[in-house]
Amino acid sequence: MAKIFCVANQKGGVGKTTTAVNLAAGLAKVGQRVLLIDLDPQGNATTGSGVDKRTLQRTLYDVLLESASIAEIRVQSEKLKSGGCSYDVVGANRDLAGAEVELVDVERRETRLRQALAVADADYDFVLIDCPPSLSMLTLNGLCSAHGVIVPMQCEYFALEGLTDLVNTIRQVKANLNNDLQIIGLLRVMFDPRITLQQQVSDQLKAHFGDKVFDAVIPRNVRLAEAPSYGLPGVVFDPSSKGAQAYVAFAQEMVARVQSM
Repeated sequence: MAKIFCVANQKGGVGKTTTAVNLAAGLAKVGQRVLLIDLDPQGNATTGSGVDKRTLQRTLYDVLLESASIAEIRVQSEKLKSGGCSYDVVGANRDLAGAEVELVDVERRETRLRQALAVADADYDFVLIDCPPSLSMLTLNGLCSAHGVIVPMQCEYFALEGLTDLVNTIRQVKANLNNDLQIIGLLRVMFDPRITLQQQVSDQLKAHFGDKVFDAVIPRNVRLAEAPSYGLPGVVFDPSSKGAQAYVAFAQEMVARVQSM
């Protein structure tokens, strides 16, 4: 049975998609069977995994509307296969935005994804869900499906405010819809140790959240930023870069943390 994790933060621009695709590639690199679900209508995790969202005949939209199963729409990128970090992708495009409206009046609207995953999760060790930067019906489906939440965040003041909102949201979902849900850990991303404020915020995080803060730290890295334009995770695009090596270390830490859960 797979461990299912949302990569979520209600604040935009904090590296959620970068974390989702590189963690997926990193886990695949260390021998794990991985499914990445793109829950964002922008479809960035889809294209960042080497899949052309414009050519997809069916997407996560069809899964949520119960017209297709995950097994029927998951795809693999040839680019990832050649890079030795292959994982399955359930893609998304702008059609997914329509699911928000269409799910409003249907039964079990917040558990559609959980039900779909119940049939497919035996095929994987990890399922990662890239959530949109808002508390929407799509995000709620992700949180209702997951065992835990991975929170990528920059070590800046406003990021701390956004984290408070996210923690409150997770508590509400746990209390009302998904008793298994918990914060698995906080991942410090785009980190520059030369900036005093970032060091101070990092220290505050470790003081307040303790071992919920991952040991792995993702540095600010040009190669990670360039990789999506080539339709690849940074782990595949430039395996020797500091950013790629940091995500592989994070993947190894995730495997160890799951084994101890």
